[in-house]
Amino acid sequence: MTTPHTIAVVGLGRMGGAIAERLTALNWDVVGWTRSGRTSGTVKTAADPHEAVAKADIVLLALFDGPACRQVLDDVRDSLRTGAIVLNTSTIAPAEASSLARQLRSSYVHAPVLGSVSTVFAGALQFLVAAGHSAYDRARPVLEALGTVRRMDDAATAAALKLIANCALAGSVLALRDALQQADALGLPRAQVLDVLELGQLGGLVARKRPLIGVRSSVTTAEFTIGALAKDMGLLAAASNVPLQGAAALAEHAEDPEADIALAATGSAVGDAVLEPLRAYIRGHATGSPGPFREAFLPSAHIEGIRDGAFTSWSLDDYCALFPGHPAPDEPARARRIDSVQAHGTVATATMTLRHGADMFTDVFLLVKVGGNWRIANKAYHRHS
Repeated sequence: MTTPHTIAVVGLGRMGGAIAERLTALNWDVVGWTRSGRTSGTVKTAADPHEAVAKADIVLLALFDGPACRQVLDDVRDSLRTGAIVLNTSTIAPAEASSLARQLRSSYVHAPVLGSVSTVFAGALQFLVAAGHSAYDRARPVLEALGTVRRMDDAATAAALKLIANCALAGSVLALRDALQQADALGLPRAQVLDVLELGQLGGLVARKRPLIGVRSSVTTAEFTIGALAKDMGLLAAASNVPLQGAAALAEHAEDPEADIALAATGSAVGDAVLEPLRAYIRGHATGSPGPFREAFLPSAHIEGIRDGAFTSWSLDDYCALFPGHPAPDEPARARRIDSVQAHGTVATATMTLRHGADMFTDVFLLVKVGGNWRIANKAYHRHS
């Protein structure tokens, strides 16, 4: 096993900078370069990428996305040493990983990484590695200095599995957000809630992120940003062509996409304003009065669904005419709940469940923000038999 003489770390952001510092502390000969020009001062840096890679046996990429990897590699192609290995730890799309593997052939190691900045310094990263035997043998000392290795069949598989791992992380963040939002609505003390959540399935995430989501949080340094996780979810949705529910819109409601993913768990899923027309809609049903429906819907709205076996489309006037101006006789036994709301800029979707006696309905809403106020543009419903 040959130990490389020099490692060039291209990309000195949170993870790349930590990797470069870890390898430097372990007495590896490291030179770094970053497009932003920001450095920690603890790693030797080059003035440009050509200088960084010119003497390197291994060029380790820790870049934000696939286009950045492609741009940098195209730029430094003629400066790479003969026989140099490109070790790519970046999170990119499966198709992008395959393209780089075809381009660089036996000199390419695709190694997306599971872990955070703190995991880097603990030497506990987990790499999903796809590479030929020769390239892997040369990259192995670097990988094992940073963590452990799981071999993959090909670069596309490694890239896809990294996105799947981050999808599960996004789901956990969203589940934590829902739990905290419900706890706040019930008036439960945040510290007590976190104590209990640490005992359950979200325990690892809560324990790691507690300094950011606690009652008196003072931690501001992000280990994994909301924007980066949202980018990864976009890559996954594009690769699979399967909707990602709320995870793809993770950054929609973040005040700062550069904040740590934990802060996505501390905010509400949607602003209160988008709930107002849905609440007015509920008031309309509760009172039997057309007035709240006119507050809730745009004048051009339609209400559509299958009624008595036939498709029916009501205008707002037709719909309001169905309500007599007083509550239904069994109103105390009826129940309604908002199940989900997802806002995307000036449009939103929502679902609601209504239990009216023996009948249950699922209502699906399209909302739009007009003149600063949210209104329901259309409603479709399903009556459960």
